[in-house]
Amino acid sequence: MFKEAIYHRPKDNYAYACAEDELHIRIRTKKDDITEVTLMAGDPYEWEHDQWITTMVQMKKTGSDQLFDYWLASIKPPYRRLRYGFILSDGEETVCFTEKGFYPEPPLDDIAYYFCFPYLNGSDVFKAPKWVKNTVWYQIFPERFANGDQSNDPEGTLPWGSEGPTPENFFGGDLEGVIQNIDYLKTLGINGIYFTPIFKAHSNHKYDTIDYMEIDPQFGNEETLKRLVQTCHENGIKVMLDAVFNHSGFYFPQFQDVLANGEKSPYKDWFHAREFPLKTEPSPNYDAFGFVPEMPKLNTENPQVKEYLLEVGRYWVREFDIDGWRLDVANEVSHAFWQEFRREVKAIKPDLYILGEIWHDSMPWLRGDQFDAVMNYPFTTNILNMFSKGTVGPTEFMENMTTVIHMYSENVNQGAFNLIGSHDTPRILTECGGDINKVKQIFAILLTFYGTPCIYYGDEIGMDGGMDPGCRECMRWEADQQNRDLFEHVQKLIQLRKENDVLANGGDLQFLYGACEGDACFAYSRSNREKTAIVIVNNSQDPTQYELPFELKRKTVKNLWTGEEYTAEAEKLVATVEGNGFAILEFENSPI
Repeated sequence: MFKEAIYHRPKDNYAYACAEDELHIRIRTKKDDITEVTLMAGDPYEWEHDQWITTMVQMKKTGSDQLFDYWLASIKPPYRRLRYGFILSDGEETVCFTEKGFYPEPPLDDIAYYFCFPYLNGSDVFKAPKWVKNTVWYQIFPERFANGDQSNDPEGTLPWGSEGPTPENFFGGDLEGVIQNIDYLKTLGINGIYFTPIFKAHSNHKYDTIDYMEIDPQFGNEETLKRLVQTCHENGIKVMLDAVFNHSGFYFPQFQDVLANGEKSPYKDWFHAREFPLKTEPSPNYDAFGFVPEMPKLNTENPQVKEYLLEVGRYWVREFDIDGWRLDVANEVSHAFWQEFRREVKAIKPDLYILGEIWHDSMPWLRGDQFDAVMNYPFTTNILNMFSKGTVGPTEFMENMTTVIHMYSENVNQGAFNLIGSHDTPRILTECGGDINKVKQIFAILLTFYGTPCIYYGDEIGMDGGMDPGCRECMRWEADQQNRDLFEHVQKLIQLRKENDVLANGGDLQFLYGACEGDACFAYSRSNREKTAIVIVNNSQDPTQYELPFELKRKTVKNLWTGEEYTAEAEKLVATVEGNGFAILEFENSPI
Protein backbone atom coordinates (compact mmCIF):
# COMPACT_ATOMS: atom_id res chain seq x y z
CA MET A 1 0.00 0.00 0.00
CA PHE A 2 1.40 3.37 -1.07
CA LYS A 3 0.48 5.37 2.01
CA GLU A 4 2.44 8.43 0.89
CA ALA A 5 -0.04 8.96 -1.96
CA ILE A 6 -3.10 8.99 0.30
CA TYR A 7 -4.40 12.51 0.86
CA HIS A 8 -7.31 14.19 2.59
CA ARG A 9 -7.93 17.44 4.37
CA PRO A 10 -11.23 18.40 6.04
CA LYS A 11 -11.85 21.45 3.87
CA ASP A 12 -12.54 22.79 0.38
CA ASN A 13 -12.92 20.11 -2.32
CA TYR A 14 -12.16 17.20 0.08
CA ALA A 15 -14.85 17.84 2.71
CA TYR A 16 -17.72 20.22 2.07
CA ALA A 17 -21.38 20.81 2.69
CA CYS A 18 -23.22 19.94 -0.52
CA ALA A 19 -26.62 20.67 1.04
CA GLU A 20 -27.87 22.03 4.33
CA ASP A 21 -28.02 18.52 5.81
CA GLU A 22 -25.44 16.62 3.77
CA LEU A 23 -21.66 16.40 3.50
CA HIS A 24 -19.43 15.14 0.72
CA ILE A 25 -16.21 13.51 1.90
CA ARG A 26 -13.44 12.73 -0.60
CA ILE A 27 -10.09 10.99 -0.38
CA ARG A 28 -7.29 10.55 -2.91
CA THR A 29 -5.22 7.36 -3.27
CA LYS A 30 -2.53 6.08 -5.63
CA LYS A 31 -3.98 4.94 -8.92
CA ASP A 32 -4.91 1.24 -9.01
CA ASP A 33 -3.52 0.69 -5.51
CA ILE A 34 -6.50 0.72 -3.15
CA THR A 35 -9.39 -1.62 -3.89
CA GLU A 36 -11.85 -0.53 -1.20
CA VAL A 37 -12.38 2.55 0.97
CA THR A 38 -14.87 2.86 3.82
CA LEU A 39 -15.72 6.07 5.63
CA MET A 40 -15.88 5.59 9.39
CA ALA A 41 -17.84 8.47 10.91
CA GLY A 42 -19.75 9.53 13.97
CA ASP A 43 -20.92 12.44 16.07
CA PRO A 44 -18.09 13.44 18.43
CA TYR A 45 -20.47 13.57 21.40
CA GLU A 46 -22.44 10.39 20.77
CA TRP A 47 -21.11 7.63 23.07
CA GLU A 48 -22.67 4.57 24.63
CA HIS A 49 -21.09 2.48 27.40
CA ASP A 50 -17.82 4.36 26.90
CA GLN A 51 -17.85 3.42 23.20
CA TRP A 52 -17.92 5.95 20.39
CA ILE A 53 -20.88 5.24 18.10
CA THR A 54 -19.81 5.18 14.46
CA THR A 55 -21.30 4.48 11.04
CA MET A 56 -19.55 2.78 8.15
CA VAL A 57 -20.21 4.18 4.64
CA GLN A 58 -18.82 2.49 1.53
CA MET A 59 -17.02 5.06 -0.62
CA LYS A 60 -17.45 5.18 -4.41
CA LYS A 61 -14.57 5.67 -6.82
CA THR A 62 -15.54 8.78 -8.79
CA GLY A 63 -12.63 8.93 -11.20
CA SER A 64 -8.97 8.37 -11.94
CA ASP A 65 -6.34 10.62 -13.45
CA GLN A 66 -2.78 9.75 -14.43
CA LEU A 67 -1.59 9.40 -10.82
CA PHE A 68 -4.52 9.04 -8.45
CA ASP A 69 -7.92 7.51 -7.77
CA TYR A 70 -10.61 9.66 -6.16
CA TRP A 71 -13.27 8.35 -3.76
CA LEU A 72 -16.48 9.94 -2.49
CA ALA A 73 -19.03 9.32 0.25
CA SER A 74 -22.18 11.29 1.01
CA ILE A 75 -23.32 11.42 4.60
CA LYS A 76 -26.04 13.21 6.53
CA PRO A 77 -24.83 13.78 10.11
CA PRO A 78 -27.96 13.73 12.30
CA TYR A 79 -26.58 16.48 14.52
CA ARG A 80 -24.62 18.29 11.76
CA ARG A 81 -21.28 17.46 13.46
CA LEU A 82 -18.80 14.86 12.30
CA ARG A 83 -15.56 13.16 13.26
CA TYR A 84 -14.31 10.65 10.71
CA GLY A 85 -11.53 8.48 9.35
CA PHE A 86 -11.00 6.05 6.49
CA ILE A 87 -10.58 2.29 6.35
CA LEU A 88 -8.48 1.45 3.29
CA SER A 89 -7.66 -1.93 1.80
CA ASP A 90 -5.47 -2.98 -1.10
CA GLY A 91 -6.56 -6.59 -0.90
CA GLU A 92 -3.64 -7.61 1.29
CA GLU A 93 -3.35 -4.89 3.91
CA THR A 94 -6.04 -2.90 5.71
CA VAL A 95 -5.33 0.32 7.61
CA CYS A 96 -7.20 3.13 9.29
CA PHE A 97 -6.23 6.61 8.12
CA THR A 98 -6.90 9.49 10.52
CA GLU A 99 -5.73 13.05 11.03
CA LYS A 100 -2.93 11.68 13.22
CA GLY A 101 -1.74 9.12 10.68
CA PHE A 102 -2.16 5.40 9.91
CA TYR A 103 -3.17 2.67 12.34
CA PRO A 104 -3.66 -1.08 11.88
CA GLU A 105 -6.97 -0.81 13.76
CA PRO A 106 -9.27 2.20 14.30
CA PRO A 107 -8.28 3.95 17.55
CA LEU A 108 -11.51 4.26 19.52
CA ASP A 109 -10.33 5.62 22.85
CA ASP A 110 -10.13 9.27 21.75
CA ILE A 111 -11.98 11.08 18.92
CA ALA A 112 -9.08 13.56 18.68
CA TYR A 113 -7.40 11.07 16.36
CA TYR A 114 -10.01 11.75 13.68
CA PHE A 115 -10.68 14.38 11.06
CA CYS A 116 -13.19 16.99 12.17
CA PHE A 117 -16.07 18.74 10.41
CA PRO A 118 -17.14 20.89 13.38
CA TYR A 119 -20.62 21.89 12.27
CA LEU A 120 -22.63 21.99 9.05
CA ASN A 121 -23.79 25.59 8.89
CA GLY A 122 -26.34 26.25 6.17
CA SER A 123 -24.66 29.50 5.20
CA ASP A 124 -21.46 27.57 4.40
CA VAL A 125 -23.10 25.62 1.56
CA PHE A 126 -21.70 26.86 -1.75
CA LYS A 127 -24.69 28.14 -3.71
CA ALA A 128 -24.35 29.57 -7.18
CA PRO A 129 -27.61 31.13 -8.47
CA LYS A 130 -30.03 28.34 -9.43
CA TRP A 131 -30.68 29.77 -12.88
CA VAL A 132 -27.04 29.52 -13.96
CA LYS A 133 -27.04 25.76 -14.64
CA ASN A 134 -29.80 26.26 -17.20
CA THR A 135 -28.09 29.16 -18.95
CA VAL A 136 -26.25 29.03 -22.27
CA TRP A 137 -24.10 32.16 -22.52
CA TYR A 138 -23.08 34.10 -25.60
CA GLN A 139 -20.04 36.35 -25.29
CA ILE A 140 -20.32 39.62 -27.22
CA PHE A 141 -17.45 41.95 -27.97
CA PRO A 142 -19.71 45.01 -28.47
CA GLU A 143 -17.50 46.87 -30.98
CA ARG A 144 -17.65 43.90 -33.37
CA PHE A 145 -21.13 42.38 -33.06
CA ALA A 146 -23.45 44.78 -34.93
CA ASN A 147 -23.68 48.48 -35.76
CA GLY A 148 -27.26 49.45 -34.97
CA ASP A 149 -26.82 53.22 -34.67
CA GLN A 150 -24.39 54.94 -37.00
CA SER A 151 -24.98 58.30 -35.31
CA ASN A 152 -22.71 57.29 -32.42
CA ASP A 153 -19.87 55.90 -34.54
CA PRO A 154 -16.46 57.15 -33.37
CA GLU A 155 -14.33 59.21 -35.73
CA GLY A 156 -12.65 57.09 -38.39
CA THR A 157 -15.17 54.25 -38.20
CA LEU A 158 -14.64 51.78 -41.05
CA PRO A 159 -17.39 50.12 -43.09
CA TRP A 160 -18.52 46.92 -41.37
CA GLY A 161 -16.03 44.11 -41.97
CA SER A 162 -14.20 46.08 -44.66
CA GLU A 163 -10.81 45.03 -43.33
CA GLY A 164 -9.30 42.79 -40.70
CA PRO A 165 -9.32 43.71 -37.00
CA THR A 166 -6.40 45.57 -35.48
CA PRO A 167 -5.82 46.90 -31.95
CA GLU A 168 -6.71 50.42 -33.18
CA ASN A 169 -9.53 50.22 -35.74
CA PHE A 170 -13.25 50.78 -35.12
CA PHE A 171 -16.30 49.42 -36.96
CA GLY A 172 -19.13 50.98 -34.97
CA GLY A 173 -20.57 48.05 -33.06
CA ASP A 174 -22.93 49.17 -30.30
CA LEU A 175 -25.71 48.18 -27.91
CA GLU A 176 -28.42 49.10 -30.41
CA GLY A 177 -26.93 46.48 -32.71
CA VAL A 178 -27.44 43.87 -30.02
CA ILE A 179 -31.04 44.94 -29.46
CA GLN A 180 -31.74 44.59 -33.17
CA ASN A 181 -30.36 41.03 -33.20
CA ILE A 182 -32.04 39.58 -30.12
CA ASP A 183 -34.16 37.38 -32.40
CA TYR A 184 -30.97 35.83 -33.81
CA LEU A 185 -29.83 34.91 -30.31
CA LYS A 186 -33.26 33.56 -29.38
CA THR A 187 -33.31 31.43 -32.52
CA LEU A 188 -29.92 29.99 -31.59
CA GLY A 189 -31.24 29.23 -28.09
CA ILE A 190 -29.16 31.69 -26.07
CA ASN A 191 -30.49 32.78 -22.67
CA GLY A 192 -27.50 34.70 -21.30
CA ILE A 193 -25.25 37.42 -22.77
CA TYR A 194 -21.80 38.19 -21.40
CA PHE A 195 -20.58 41.59 -22.62
CA THR A 196 -16.94 42.59 -22.58
CA PRO A 197 -16.66 46.12 -21.06
CA ILE A 198 -19.09 48.79 -22.19
CA PHE A 199 -17.78 51.65 -20.02
CA LYS A 200 -16.08 54.74 -21.38
CA ALA A 201 -12.56 53.91 -22.51
CA HIS A 202 -9.94 54.85 -25.10
CA SER A 203 -9.50 51.50 -26.86
CA ASN A 204 -11.83 49.36 -28.94
CA HIS A 205 -11.72 46.59 -26.31
CA LYS A 206 -12.58 48.95 -23.39
CA TYR A 207 -10.43 47.21 -20.78
CA ASP A 208 -8.70 50.57 -20.17
CA THR A 209 -11.54 52.31 -18.34
CA ILE A 210 -11.79 56.11 -18.27
CA ASP A 211 -15.11 56.34 -16.40
CA TYR A 212 -16.70 53.33 -14.68
CA MET A 213 -19.97 55.22 -14.24
CA GLU A 214 -20.51 56.13 -17.91
CA ILE A 215 -21.35 53.97 -20.91
CA ASP A 216 -18.95 54.60 -23.76
CA PRO A 217 -20.71 57.04 -26.14
CA GLN A 218 -19.87 54.81 -29.13
CA PHE A 219 -22.04 52.08 -27.57
CA GLY A 220 -25.00 54.27 -26.60
CA ASN A 221 -26.16 55.77 -23.33
CA GLU A 222 -27.93 54.77 -20.15
CA GLU A 223 -31.31 54.73 -21.89
CA THR A 224 -29.91 52.34 -24.50
CA LEU A 225 -28.63 49.97 -21.83
CA LYS A 226 -31.96 50.05 -20.00
CA ARG A 227 -33.77 49.15 -23.22
CA LEU A 228 -31.25 46.38 -23.88
CA VAL A 229 -31.65 44.84 -20.41
CA GLN A 230 -35.43 45.13 -20.60
CA THR A 231 -35.51 43.57 -24.08
CA CYS A 232 -33.26 40.73 -22.92
CA HIS A 233 -35.34 40.06 -19.83
CA GLU A 234 -38.56 40.08 -21.83
CA ASN A 235 -36.99 37.38 -24.00
CA GLY A 236 -35.70 35.27 -21.13
CA ILE A 237 -32.08 36.37 -21.52
CA LYS A 238 -29.79 37.27 -18.60
CA VAL A 239 -27.23 40.09 -18.91
CA MET A 240 -23.71 40.04 -17.47
CA LEU A 241 -21.37 43.04 -17.63
CA ASP A 242 -17.57 43.03 -17.47
CA ALA A 243 -15.56 45.28 -15.14
CA VAL A 244 -11.84 45.81 -14.53
CA PHE A 245 -11.22 46.58 -10.88
CA ASN A 246 -7.58 45.51 -10.95
CA HIS A 247 -6.48 48.46 -13.06
CA SER A 248 -7.86 51.59 -14.67
CA GLY A 249 -7.06 53.09 -18.03
CA PHE A 250 -4.33 55.65 -18.70
CA TYR A 251 -6.93 58.41 -19.17
CA PHE A 252 -8.77 57.67 -15.93
CA PRO A 253 -9.06 61.22 -14.49
CA GLN A 254 -7.61 60.26 -11.12
CA PHE A 255 -4.53 58.76 -12.75
CA GLN A 256 -4.12 61.80 -14.99
CA ASP A 257 -4.15 63.96 -11.85
CA VAL A 258 -1.31 61.90 -10.34
CA LEU A 259 0.64 62.18 -13.60
CA ALA A 260 0.27 65.95 -13.50
CA ASN A 261 0.67 66.63 -9.78
CA GLY A 262 2.70 63.74 -8.42
CA GLU A 263 2.87 63.57 -4.62
CA LYS A 264 0.59 66.62 -4.36
CA SER A 265 -2.28 64.80 -6.05
CA PRO A 266 -5.17 63.82 -3.73
CA TYR A 267 -5.26 60.55 -5.69
CA LYS A 268 -1.61 59.59 -5.25
CA ASP A 269 -2.60 56.67 -3.00
CA TRP A 270 -5.17 55.37 -5.48
CA PHE A 271 -2.33 53.61 -7.29
CA HIS A 272 0.90 51.78 -6.47
CA ALA A 273 3.57 54.38 -7.24
CA ARG A 274 7.12 53.41 -6.36
CA GLU A 275 8.42 56.94 -6.82
CA PHE A 276 7.43 60.37 -8.14
CA PRO A 277 7.10 61.78 -10.68
CA LEU A 278 5.47 58.88 -12.52
CA LYS A 279 7.28 57.61 -15.60
CA THR A 280 6.03 55.39 -18.39
CA GLU A 281 9.36 54.79 -20.15
CA PRO A 282 11.32 52.59 -20.47
CA SER A 283 8.97 50.77 -18.11
CA PRO A 284 6.47 52.24 -15.64
CA ASN A 285 7.69 53.11 -12.13
CA TYR A 286 4.23 52.19 -10.84
CA ASP A 287 2.44 48.85 -10.73
CA ALA A 288 0.41 48.08 -13.83
CA PHE A 289 -1.29 45.17 -15.53
CA GLY A 290 1.80 43.30 -16.65
CA PHE A 291 4.14 46.17 -17.49
CA VAL A 292 1.58 48.00 -19.65
CA PRO A 293 1.85 51.70 -18.66
CA GLU A 294 -1.64 52.42 -20.05
CA MET A 295 -3.19 50.15 -17.39
CA PRO A 296 -2.10 51.38 -13.91
CA LYS A 297 -3.02 49.05 -11.06
CA LEU A 298 -5.60 50.36 -8.61
CA ASN A 299 -4.95 50.24 -4.87
CA THR A 300 -8.09 48.42 -3.75
CA GLU A 301 -6.96 48.62 -0.12
CA ASN A 302 -7.31 52.39 -0.18
CA PRO A 303 -10.69 53.25 1.44
CA GLN A 304 -11.58 55.81 -1.26
CA VAL A 305 -10.75 53.42 -4.10
CA LYS A 306 -12.62 50.63 -2.40
CA GLU A 307 -15.77 52.70 -1.93
CA TYR A 308 -15.58 54.03 -5.50
CA LEU A 309 -15.38 50.52 -6.97
CA LEU A 310 -17.99 49.07 -4.63
CA GLU A 311 -20.39 51.78 -5.74
CA VAL A 312 -19.64 50.83 -9.37
CA GLY A 313 -20.64 47.26 -8.52
CA ARG A 314 -23.79 48.39 -6.75
CA TYR A 315 -24.82 51.07 -9.25
CA TRP A 316 -25.17 48.95 -12.39
CA VAL A 317 -27.07 46.26 -10.48
CA ARG A 318 -29.32 48.73 -8.67
CA GLU A 319 -30.10 51.05 -11.58
CA PHE A 320 -30.03 48.67 -14.57
CA ASP A 321 -31.00 45.30 -13.07
CA ILE A 322 -28.07 43.42 -14.60
CA ASP A 323 -27.81 39.73 -13.69
CA GLY A 324 -24.09 39.22 -13.38
CA TRP A 325 -20.60 40.67 -13.07
CA ARG A 326 -17.61 39.22 -14.89
CA LEU A 327 -14.46 40.49 -13.14
CA ASP A 328 -11.27 40.92 -15.15
CA VAL A 329 -7.84 39.93 -13.73
CA ALA A 330 -9.66 38.89 -10.60
CA ASN A 331 -6.75 36.97 -9.07
CA GLU A 332 -4.63 40.13 -8.64
CA VAL A 333 -7.20 41.85 -6.40
CA SER A 334 -7.30 41.03 -2.68
CA HIS A 335 -9.63 38.38 -1.30
CA ALA A 336 -10.83 40.92 1.26
CA PHE A 337 -12.05 43.24 -1.49
CA TRP A 338 -13.95 40.48 -3.27
CA GLN A 339 -15.54 39.34 -0.03
CA GLU A 340 -16.88 42.85 0.54
CA PHE A 341 -17.86 43.20 -3.11
CA ARG A 342 -19.95 40.02 -2.89
CA ARG A 343 -21.76 41.21 0.23
CA GLU A 344 -22.58 44.59 -1.33
CA VAL A 345 -23.93 43.44 -4.70
CA LYS A 346 -25.73 40.36 -3.35
CA ALA A 347 -27.52 42.59 -0.84
CA ILE A 348 -29.17 44.26 -3.83
CA LYS A 349 -29.74 41.14 -5.94
CA PRO A 350 -29.16 37.85 -4.11
CA ASP A 351 -29.19 35.71 -7.26
CA LEU A 352 -26.60 37.85 -9.07
CA TYR A 353 -23.90 35.72 -10.76
CA ILE A 354 -20.30 36.70 -9.93
CA LEU A 355 -17.70 35.34 -12.36
CA GLY A 356 -13.97 35.82 -11.91
CA GLU A 357 -11.38 35.73 -14.67
CA ILE A 358 -8.83 33.27 -13.29
CA TRP A 359 -6.97 30.85 -15.53
CA HIS A 360 -5.55 28.49 -12.89
CA ASP A 361 -6.66 26.42 -9.87
CA SER A 362 -9.09 28.81 -8.18
CA MET A 363 -10.16 27.07 -4.97
CA PRO A 364 -9.24 30.10 -2.76
CA TRP A 365 -11.87 32.19 -4.61
CA LEU A 366 -14.56 29.47 -4.63
CA ARG A 367 -15.35 28.97 -0.97
CA GLY A 368 -18.72 30.70 -1.15
CA ASP A 369 -17.56 34.09 0.11
CA GLN A 370 -16.28 35.57 -3.16
CA PHE A 371 -17.15 34.22 -6.62
CA ASP A 372 -19.87 31.93 -7.91
CA ALA A 373 -17.56 30.68 -10.65
CA VAL A 374 -14.38 31.34 -12.57
CA MET A 375 -13.72 31.06 -16.28
CA ASN A 376 -12.89 27.37 -16.64
CA TYR A 377 -9.77 27.61 -18.79
CA PRO A 378 -8.39 24.24 -17.53
CA PHE A 379 -11.45 22.73 -19.27
CA THR A 380 -10.56 24.69 -22.41
CA THR A 381 -6.92 23.58 -22.27
CA ASN A 382 -7.86 19.90 -22.14
CA ILE A 383 -10.21 20.31 -25.09
CA LEU A 384 -7.49 22.00 -27.16
CA ASN A 385 -4.80 19.51 -26.19
CA MET A 386 -6.86 16.70 -27.66
CA PHE A 387 -8.73 18.20 -30.59
CA SER A 388 -6.31 20.94 -31.66
CA LYS A 389 -2.78 20.02 -30.64
CA GLY A 390 -3.25 16.25 -30.58
CA THR A 391 -0.91 15.98 -27.61
CA VAL A 392 -3.24 13.67 -25.65
CA GLY A 393 -5.46 10.76 -26.62
CA PRO A 394 -8.91 9.84 -25.27
CA THR A 395 -7.62 8.08 -22.15
CA GLU A 396 -5.35 10.99 -21.17
CA PHE A 397 -8.16 13.40 -21.96
CA MET A 398 -10.45 11.63 -19.49
CA GLU A 399 -7.69 11.53 -16.88
CA ASN A 400 -6.89 15.22 -17.27
CA MET A 401 -10.54 16.23 -17.15
CA THR A 402 -10.98 14.08 -14.04
CA THR A 403 -8.24 16.16 -12.41
CA VAL A 404 -10.14 19.33 -13.30
CA ILE A 405 -13.42 18.01 -11.92
CA HIS A 406 -11.84 16.98 -8.63
CA MET A 407 -10.17 20.38 -8.16
CA TYR A 408 -13.54 21.66 -6.91
CA SER A 409 -16.67 20.56 -5.11
CA GLU A 410 -19.64 19.24 -7.04
CA ASN A 411 -21.54 22.44 -6.13
CA VAL A 412 -18.82 24.53 -7.78
CA ASN A 413 -18.65 22.31 -10.86
CA GLN A 414 -22.37 22.66 -11.52
CA GLY A 415 -22.00 26.43 -11.93
CA ALA A 416 -18.61 26.40 -13.66
CA PHE A 417 -18.28 28.79 -16.61
CA ASN A 418 -17.09 26.55 -19.47
CA LEU A 419 -15.76 28.04 -22.67
CA ILE A 420 -13.90 26.94 -25.80
CA GLY A 421 -12.74 30.39 -26.87
CA SER A 422 -12.96 34.07 -26.02
CA HIS A 423 -11.67 37.50 -27.00
CA ASP A 424 -8.33 36.42 -25.47
CA THR A 425 -7.82 33.22 -27.51
CA PRO A 426 -7.72 32.09 -31.15
CA ARG A 427 -11.10 31.03 -32.47
CA ILE A 428 -11.94 27.37 -32.04
CA LEU A 429 -12.19 26.71 -35.80
CA THR A 430 -8.69 28.11 -36.27
CA GLU A 431 -7.41 26.04 -33.34
CA CYS A 432 -8.82 22.95 -35.07
CA GLY A 433 -7.14 23.76 -38.38
CA GLY A 434 -10.47 24.40 -40.08
CA ASP A 435 -11.83 20.92 -39.28
CA ILE A 436 -15.59 21.43 -38.84
CA ASN A 437 -16.13 17.88 -37.55
CA LYS A 438 -13.76 18.52 -34.64
CA VAL A 439 -15.58 21.77 -33.89
CA LYS A 440 -18.90 19.91 -33.89
CA GLN A 441 -17.52 17.36 -31.43
CA ILE A 442 -16.22 20.12 -29.18
CA PHE A 443 -19.62 21.83 -29.13
CA ALA A 444 -21.19 18.46 -28.24
CA ILE A 445 -18.91 18.25 -25.18
CA LEU A 446 -19.38 21.91 -24.21
CA LEU A 447 -23.17 21.61 -24.28
CA THR A 448 -23.48 18.31 -22.42
CA PHE A 449 -20.91 18.94 -19.66
CA TYR A 450 -21.10 20.09 -16.05
CA GLY A 451 -21.58 23.83 -15.60
CA THR A 452 -22.84 26.67 -17.73
CA PRO A 453 -21.51 26.81 -21.33
CA CYS A 454 -20.44 29.96 -23.16
CA ILE A 455 -20.21 30.49 -26.93
CA TYR A 456 -17.97 33.24 -28.30
CA TYR A 457 -19.86 35.31 -30.85
CA GLY A 458 -19.48 33.95 -34.39
CA ASP A 459 -18.06 30.56 -33.41
CA GLU A 460 -21.50 29.08 -34.09
CA ILE A 461 -21.30 30.15 -37.75
CA GLY A 462 -17.71 29.05 -38.35
CA MET A 463 -15.83 32.33 -38.01
CA ASP A 464 -12.08 31.92 -37.83
CA GLY A 465 -9.21 34.06 -36.57
CA GLY A 466 -5.95 33.84 -34.69
CA MET A 467 -4.95 35.33 -31.36
CA ASP A 468 -6.03 38.88 -30.48
CA PRO A 469 -6.75 40.89 -32.57
CA GLY A 470 -7.51 38.15 -35.11
CA CYS A 471 -10.29 36.70 -32.98
CA ARG A 472 -12.11 40.05 -32.87
CA GLU A 473 -13.38 40.26 -36.45
CA CYS A 474 -16.75 41.82 -37.24
CA MET A 475 -19.69 39.42 -36.94
CA ARG A 476 -20.56 38.03 -40.34
CA TRP A 477 -24.23 38.68 -40.94
CA GLU A 478 -24.37 37.77 -44.64
CA ALA A 479 -25.93 34.30 -44.99
CA ASP A 480 -23.42 33.24 -47.62
CA GLN A 481 -20.58 33.92 -45.15
CA GLN A 482 -22.13 31.79 -42.41
CA ASN A 483 -21.80 28.05 -41.97
CA ARG A 484 -25.49 27.37 -41.46
CA ASP A 485 -24.94 23.65 -40.98
CA LEU A 486 -22.73 24.42 -37.97
CA PHE A 487 -25.29 26.95 -36.70
CA GLU A 488 -28.05 24.31 -36.84
CA HIS A 489 -25.74 21.80 -35.14
CA VAL A 490 -25.15 24.15 -32.19
CA GLN A 491 -28.82 25.14 -32.13
CA LYS A 492 -29.86 21.48 -31.87
CA LEU A 493 -27.40 20.78 -29.04
CA ILE A 494 -28.70 23.78 -27.08
CA GLN A 495 -32.26 22.56 -27.57
CA LEU A 496 -31.33 19.06 -26.38
CA ARG A 497 -29.74 20.56 -23.27
CA LYS A 498 -32.94 22.47 -22.54
CA GLU A 499 -35.26 19.53 -23.21
CA ASN A 500 -33.28 16.92 -21.26
CA ASP A 501 -32.79 18.03 -17.69
CA VAL A 502 -30.08 15.45 -17.05
CA LEU A 503 -27.75 17.27 -19.48
CA ALA A 504 -28.01 20.57 -17.60
CA ASN A 505 -28.76 19.47 -14.05
CA GLY A 506 -27.32 15.96 -13.83
CA GLY A 507 -25.82 15.90 -10.36
CA ASP A 508 -23.16 13.37 -11.28
CA LEU A 509 -20.62 13.37 -14.10
CA GLN A 510 -18.30 10.41 -14.43
CA PHE A 511 -15.90 9.34 -17.16
CA LEU A 512 -16.46 5.79 -18.35
CA TYR A 513 -13.74 3.35 -19.21
CA GLY A 514 -15.90 1.07 -21.34
CA ALA A 515 -14.79 -1.39 -23.98
CA CYS A 516 -13.64 0.63 -26.98
CA GLU A 517 -11.68 -0.47 -30.03
CA GLY A 518 -8.16 0.71 -29.26
CA ASP A 519 -7.94 4.20 -27.75
CA ALA A 520 -10.34 5.67 -30.28
CA CYS A 521 -13.03 7.17 -28.10
CA PHE A 522 -14.01 8.39 -24.68
CA ALA A 523 -17.31 8.61 -22.85
CA TYR A 524 -18.88 10.17 -19.79
CA SER A 525 -22.22 9.89 -18.08
CA ARG A 526 -24.56 12.50 -16.60
CA SER A 527 -26.98 11.14 -14.02
CA ASN A 528 -29.84 12.26 -11.83
CA ARG A 529 -32.35 10.19 -9.89
CA GLU A 530 -34.48 9.39 -12.92
CA LYS A 531 -32.18 9.15 -15.92
CA THR A 532 -28.64 8.65 -17.15
CA ALA A 533 -27.24 10.19 -20.31
CA ILE A 534 -24.05 8.91 -21.94
CA VAL A 535 -21.95 11.02 -24.28
CA ILE A 536 -19.54 9.06 -26.51
CA VAL A 537 -16.99 10.87 -28.67
CA ASN A 538 -15.00 9.09 -31.37
CA ASN A 539 -11.59 10.69 -31.85
CA SER A 540 -10.64 8.54 -34.84
CA GLN A 541 -11.56 8.90 -38.50
CA ASP A 542 -13.03 5.40 -38.62
CA PRO A 543 -16.29 4.14 -37.12
CA THR A 544 -15.82 2.49 -33.73
CA GLN A 545 -17.85 0.38 -31.35
CA TYR A 546 -18.23 1.20 -27.69
CA GLU A 547 -19.55 -1.26 -25.12
CA LEU A 548 -21.46 0.64 -22.47
CA PRO A 549 -20.52 -0.37 -18.91
CA PHE A 550 -24.14 -0.63 -17.75
CA GLU A 551 -26.66 -3.44 -17.42
CA LEU A 552 -29.29 -2.38 -19.92
CA LYS A 553 -31.18 -5.54 -20.75
CA ARG A 554 -34.85 -4.80 -21.44
CA LYS A 555 -34.27 -1.08 -20.93
CA THR A 556 -35.31 1.43 -23.57
CA VAL A 557 -32.34 3.41 -24.80
CA LYS A 558 -32.87 6.61 -26.76
CA ASN A 559 -30.33 8.23 -29.01
CA LEU A 560 -31.04 11.89 -28.23
CA TRP A 561 -29.14 13.10 -31.28
CA THR A 562 -30.92 10.95 -33.90
CA GLY A 563 -34.20 10.36 -32.04
CA GLU A 564 -33.92 6.57 -32.42
CA GLU A 565 -35.21 4.36 -29.61
CA TYR A 566 -34.58 0.66 -29.05
CA THR A 567 -34.82 -1.89 -26.28
CA ALA A 568 -31.57 -3.57 -25.32
CA GLU A 569 -31.91 -7.36 -25.68
CA ALA A 570 -28.49 -8.28 -24.26
CA GLU A 571 -26.99 -7.44 -20.87
CA LYS A 572 -24.48 -5.14 -22.54
CA LEU A 573 -25.17 -2.60 -25.25
CA VAL A 574 -22.65 -1.87 -27.99
CA ALA A 575 -22.98 1.55 -29.63
CA THR A 576 -21.51 2.32 -33.05
CA VAL A 577 -20.11 5.83 -33.39
CA GLU A 578 -19.16 7.29 -36.76
CA GLY A 579 -15.65 8.51 -37.43
CA ASN A 580 -15.04 11.95 -35.88
CA GLY A 581 -18.58 11.75 -34.57
CA PHE A 582 -20.43 11.42 -31.30
CA ALA A 583 -23.51 9.86 -29.74
CA ILE A 584 -25.77 10.98 -26.90
CA LEU A 585 -27.73 8.11 -25.38
CA GLU A 586 -30.25 8.21 -22.55
CA PHE A 587 -32.03 5.59 -20.45
CA GLU A 588 -34.11 5.49 -17.27
CA ASN A 589 -32.44 4.41 -14.06
CA SER A 590 -33.65 1.37 -12.18
CA PRO A 591 -35.76 2.13 -9.09
CA ILE A 592 -33.65 2.28 -5.94
